[in-house]
Amino acid sequence: MSLLISVERRKTVPVNVGGVTVGGSAPVVVQSMTNTDTADVASTLEQVKLLADAGSELVRVTVNHAAAAQAVPEIVARLRDEGYRTPIVGDFHYNGHLLLTEYPAAAAALAKLRINPGNVGTKRRDSNFTQIIRVALEHDKPVRIGVNWGSLDQRLLTELMDENAGRPEPKEAGTVLMDALVESALRSAELAEETGLAHDRIVLSTKVSSVRELVTVYRALALRSDYPLHLGLTEAGLGNKGIVATTAALAPLLLEGIGDTIRVSLTPRPGGDRAEEVRVAQQILQSLGIRSFEPQVISCPGCGRTTSTFFQEMAEDITSYIREMMPSWKTQYPGVETMDVAVMGCVVNGPGESRQANIGISLPGTFEEPKAPVYIDGEHTVTLKGVGLVDEFKTILLDYVQRTYGSTVPVEAAVD
Repeated sequence: MSLLISVERRKTVPVNVGGVTVGGSAPVVVQSMTNTDTADVASTLEQVKLLADAGSELVRVTVNHAAAAQAVPEIVARLRDEGYRTPIVGDFHYNGHLLLTEYPAAAAALAKLRINPGNVGTKRRDSNFTQIIRVALEHDKPVRIGVNWGSLDQRLLTELMDENAGRPEPKEAGTVLMDALVESALRSAELAEETGLAHDRIVLSTKVSSVRELVTVYRALALRSDYPLHLGLTEAGLGNKGIVATTAALAPLLLEGIGDTIRVSLTPRPGGDRAEEVRVAQQILQSLGIRSFEPQVISCPGCGRTTSTFFQEMAEDITSYIREMMPSWKTQYPGVETMDVAVMGCVVNGPGESRQANIGISLPGTFEEPKAPVYIDGEHTVTLKGVGLVDEFKTILLDYVQRTYGSTVPVEAAVD
C-alpha cells in the first residue's frame, strides 16, 4: 500500500556494461568497489562475491600496478566458475595507458574501464588518454570518464580561471571550479568519440565531496549531454556522516531524474562490513520509491508509552527474519521486495500505520491492554496475545507472502 513516487528519468543513451544496462530506460544501477589489494586474488575474489551477494550490480577493482593487472583475468575467471555474472570494472589512474597496453588480458576480462582525465599521465595526458580509448575500442569496452575535483586537470582549470578573470563581471572561483568539472568531462567525451569510441559506450561522472556542489555540478552536466551519469560523493565519510551526506546529495538529483548508476563511498571502519555501502545505496533508492530490493519494515521510534523493549526487539526480529528469508523469497516470490510490514509500539499511530502497510501489527504500549491486532491489506484480521505472538506473526507474514506472491514452500519450513 506504499505510495510510490513517479520519477521521470532524464533521457540518456543506454550503455551495455558486461550485460548490465546503464542508462536508457534501465533501472538505476547500484555499484560498489573493493578495497583489497587486487593482486591478492583470493581476498579480492571473496570481497567481490560479498558485494555481489549484497546486491552490487557492478563491482570495481583498482588496477594500479603490474601484479594487479595480471590478477584481473584470474579473478574474473574464478568468479565466473563460481556462477557469478557480476561485471567487473577496472579503475585506472596515472599508468592505465601502460597497464592496459602491456596486459591485454586484463583489458579483455574487464567489463568497463574507468579513467580520470585529470591524472592520465603527466606531460602527455591527451595521448595517454587516447591510448586507453584505443584499448577500449580494440576490446569493445565501454568507458567511464570520471572527473574528480581533487584531481582535476589543472591546465583546464587554469584556462577557465584566466578566461574568467578577463570577464567584466567575473564569476566566483568556486563557480569556475564547477564549470571546469563539467568541461573536463564533456571535452574528454568529445576526444573519446573523435578517437573512435561510440557515443553509447561512454558514462560520465563529475564527483566532489560537498553535497551542494555535487547537486550543482550534476544539474549542469545533465543539461549539456545525454550520456548516462554515475552519481556519488567522491569521499562521503565515515558512518552516519557518510550515509547522511550521500543521501542528502543523491536524493534531489534522483528525484529530478538525474543519475543512472550510484555508489555510496563510505569510509569503512577497520574490519567493517564493506557491503554496507551497497545496502545504503539500495535503501536510498527504495526510500525514494525508485527501486525495491527487499520488504520494508516500518517501526516507530518509541516514547513514554513504550517503555518496554518488547516492540523494539520484535521489530529487529522481524527485520532479521525477512533479511534471512530474502535469498529464497526473491526467487520464489516475485514482487515480494515491494511489501511493507509495520511493527508499531502503541495505539496512537499503530493501527493507522498497520492499515497503510501490506501487513502490520500494532503492539500494546506499556500500560495498554495486552493485545496486538494484525492488519492485512488494510483489514483487521486477527488479534494476537501472549508470549508466542512473535512467532505467530511470522507465520501470518509467511502465509501472506505465499498467498500474495505465489509459491509452494510449506509455512512451517521457514519459521523456527
